[in-house]
Amino acid sequence: MNAVSIDQIITDLEAIITDSIATGNRAGYFAALYHKVTCRVKEGILAGEFENAARMEQLDVTFASRYVTAYKQWQQKQQPSASWLLAFGIFNKSSKVVLQHLLAGMNAHINLDLGIAVVEVANALNQPLSLIHKDFNAINTILSALTYEVINELNQVSPLLSLAGLHAQNNSILIQFALGNARDGAWCFAEDLFTRKDQDYLNLIAKRDDDINKLGIGIAKPVGLLRCTMWLIHLFEWRNPSKITEVLNTYKKTYLKVN
Repeated sequence: MNAVSIDQIITDLEAIITDSIATGNRAGYFAALYHKVTCRVKEGILAGEFENAARMEQLDVTFASRYVTAYKQWQQKQQPSASWLLAFGIFNKSSKVVLQHLLAGMNAHINLDLGIAVVEVANALNQPLSLIHKDFNAINTILSALTYEVINELNQVSPLLSLAGLHAQNNSILIQFALGNARDGAWCFAEDLFTRKDQDYLNLIAKRDDDINKLGIGIAKPVGLLRCTMWLIHLFEWRNPSKITEVLNTYKKTYLKVN
């Protein structure tokens, strides 16, 4: 059954994290990151940080449900989007660094799922897309505030990540990816999708998935100097997926848990 509240989403994410720690599944990396963000969004909703709390919860649930559904499809050997299939497909690749797993998940979720979720919420509420834009941008502030903490956690498990330009400054690769081109592109995609109907709507999603999957291939299979850099980072990275997930799953006491 699809989640209808942010608490249900948090429960779903915690189930993925718990199972990943127990089984050594690298799925826990992205789930732990996403859990941190979702708890903070819930805190923001309760604190009145968004223009429309009910709409923000609906957007968060619609957005997150796309990841949870895709993950369950993959577990049941069904066919999620190509972008998610690529991200899930590297779980058994011990040569991939933690950063690659996080970026592959962010690629599928932000670059594909976010635009679809925004349009679905606008259509469900029969509202212009522009009404959601302010709250859409407010999430950027949350992601920015969490970035330093996430980078510190990553540096524990992957000491040489600075080689990839990952550090606690505004030009870090994580901030560039999450707050820059990815989210801007997601909004542009949503604006285009909002004007489409029926088969044209589905065709645009399929084309977007194909484009984002190609971007994901570049993340999963880097070439040239970046490939050498990832190899060097991997040499010094922790080898235990369960321990890595546990580190990424830590969060400050201010984050709200399920009541």
